[in-house]
Amino acid sequence: MLEGLNAALLAAADQPWVLLALFAFCVLDGFFPPVPSESLVVGLAVISVSAGAPDLWLLILVAAAGAAIGDNIAYQIGRTVGTRRFRWMRTRKAEAAFARADELLATRGAVIIITGRHIPLGRVAISMGAGATAMHRPTFVFLTIISGLVWAGLAVGVGVLAGHWLGHNPLLGIVVAILAAMAIGLVVDRLMAWWSARTPVV
Repeated sequence: MLEGLNAALLAAADQPWVLLALFAFCVLDGFFPPVPSESLVVGLAVISVSAGAPDLWLLILVAAAGAAIGDNIAYQIGRTVGTRRFRWMRTRKAEAAFARADELLATRGAVIIITGRHIPLGRVAISMGAGATAMHRPTFVFLTIISGLVWAGLAVGVGVLAGHWLGHNPLLGIVVAILAAMAIGLVVDRLMAWWSARTPVV
């Protein structure tokens, strides 16, 4: 269903309401990882290269705003209910993500918030963990704004590169760009794991 909604939004990229839908997707993605906001941002950037719409700078700002708000909703969820209240939080994968997020937040919070946004489950665990550990809210808000801009700018950049490279075939460009964005997220995840393993906890 979500993939169908994503495809419908991409097909209507030149419509003004698409940016509102993108904003909603990015907000939801901050605390509900199955929503494919990153692929939508990348896909819209690819289409923008060939069709001229939506505007790339507006795309970055809308996606970044939605991402920052979504991350702060996740923060509030973590602060209100913690990271153990619901059953999905107690799955092995979720518990590992929360434990890792807590460790990294305690030692290098700014870096983990900015880079962790590129990992779907990781960004939720980090934001909720920040709330659960009562990280200073103004600091968290500021970092999520920076994080959202970096994330949106990178996603749009990947889409633009793919759009120029495969401009004659926007659909193929979207596929390549989404795969590239996924690869970047995987690389960030592996680098964070490597850094965490090599850097002693203070």
